[in-house]
This record gives sequence, C-alpha cells and structure tokens, in this order.
Amino acid sequence: MAQKAIAVLTSGGDAPGMNAAVRAVVRSGINRGMKVFGVYRGFNGLLNKEIEEMTLRSVSEIIGNGGTMLYTARSEEFKKKEAQLRAADFCRDKGISGVVVIGGDGSFQGARALTEAGINCIGVPGTIDNDIACSEYTVGFDTAMNTALEMVDRIRDTAQSHDRCSIVEVMGRRCGDIALQTGIATGATAILVPEIEYNIERDVIARIINTQKTGKKHFIIVVAEGVGKVNDLAKYIEQRLGIEARATILGHVQRGGSPTLRDRVVASQMGYKAVQLLSHDIGNRVVAMRDGKIIDLDITEALGMKRVFDEELYKIAMTISI
Repeated sequence: MAQKAIAVLTSGGDAPGMNAAVRAVVRSGINRGMKVFGVYRGFNGLLNKEIEEMTLRSVSEIIGNGGTMLYTARSEEFKKKEAQLRAADFCRDKGISGVVVIGGDGSFQGARALTEAGINCIGVPGTIDNDIACSEYTVGFDTAMNTALEMVDRIRDTAQSHDRCSIVEVMGRRCGDIALQTGIATGATAILVPEIEYNIERDVIARIINTQKTGKKHFIIVVAEGVGKVNDLAKYIEQRLGIEARATILGHVQRGGSPTLRDRVVASQMGYKAVQLLSHDIGNRVVAMRDGKIIDLDITEALGMKRVFDEELYKIAMTISI
C-alpha cells in the first residue's frame, strides 16, 4: 500500500502560534508513518505548486517563532471552482490525500471547497481576533492580548506623567475580545467594542467625569478596531473636558512576537488532533476548543455558527473600571 501523504498550509492573517501548529502537524504525521508536505503561501501554494516535503528537522526550533515559516496569503483565485479543481488534481498527483488548513473563516471556506473537490481538509483556527464562532479560543489570541497589554501599560506610564487621556485602538474588526480583555487587564476607564452600541456621553465622558471626582487625573480608553475613529474621539474628549487626549493605534505590532505558552500548547494540541482525523480519512472538519477540550466539528456547521459576545465579562469590566 502506498505511503499516506498529507500537507499543511497557513492562510489569511498570520498569528503567533501558527509555527507551533505546523510543527505539531509535521511531527504527528511523520510519527504515524506519513509523508508530510509544507505548502508555501496558503492556497496559492497549491495553485503555484510551491510545496516541499518536510522532515522532523524541517520544523526544529520554530515553536517559539512568531509569524509562519510557510508564509501566508489570501487567494482570490482560489474562490473560483476551476482553481479548486486544479488544486485538488495537484494534490492527487503528489499523492496527498488530506490537507491541514490553519487560518480563519475564509480559510475554512477554502478547506470546505477543497474537500468537496475530493481532498480531505481539516481546519485549525489560527487568528488573533478570537472571532471563530465554533471555538472558544483561537491560536494567536493570547499572544496578541499580552502584546496589547504590554503596549497599553507603557502608554499608561506617559499618560500618568502628563495627566493625559490615552485612547488606544487594538485589533478586532468584528470581535471585541482583545479590547475587552486588555481593557480589564489595564484598568481602562472605558472599553468600546463593535458588539455593544455605545453612547459617547454616557459610556466615555460620564465615566471620565465620575472617575475625576475620585481624584484620578489620567485615563485609558481601549477601543476595538471595528469601532475605530480614535482620533475623533481624542479630539472630542479634549474639547469636551479640557484635558489633553492622545490616540494610539497599535496595529500590526499585535500580530508579531514569540507566542505565549498557551498559544504554543493549544496550537500543538490542535495540530495533533488534525493529523489524527486525517489518519482515519476524516475530512471536512474544524478542530475547536470547547470547555477547555479539543474537539472537532463539521466545517459547514462551524461556518454557520454565530459568535456570542461575553456580555457578562463586559458588565464586570464596566463595574470595576472606575
């Protein structure tokens, strides 16, 4: 019987911990007697035949590296049926029966399409925003939060020195989890997220005024990217309250850096689970975390789920950040 072969790729935005997931896939696959190919630059790599057979040593010393050794890309071409069939034919030519796709919802849609074209795919959630509805945790989230935490702590030092209000934008276009948890961890006076409609007078100005009454003279406002307009908010606070206000957009600094312990461990667990499924010829699944356990779900079911924002945690944040 021919030796089973699988491949692994990273797609969409990079996230710390992707390398740990790649490492787990490669080593778990080889341990099961499989050939494991690394695909460079996401789904484009399948279309452009950018692949390389991996060995145990191919993934040495990468577990602590940020980014992804396989590089990543978003592929508009792969959305076309012809491209999906071409990628599946290439996999068959190489003897590849399954692919582990590490990325977000868009990557999972590509994985589902490739499965429908005859190549079993398993999705592993890798995105700093923590915005995959089927999983309570995504690889990269913890590192991004800790990076944001460090940056906001540094900004607080200068805000305190100048009796200033600092408005800090963190990543999260559709999901406010980074903002919420970073805001709690830094004692932000106000936290603005896309899931909760806000009133600037009630949720920002009034909170600053109430805090001023207790003797506080510097303030941190954490805003998710999906809310945005931090420069406008800074101007409004300055004009409305007469205190100096500065806006800072953290941007892509949150994507980089060495992954935390949690991201390395969860990525390793999820990569191992993905290979386990492919070894039994199971495809069209997403690996996810539920109640702290690693499980798997049908991709279509997973993509159809609606994310639930933790309103209780938001309520706690608003209660204690005074």
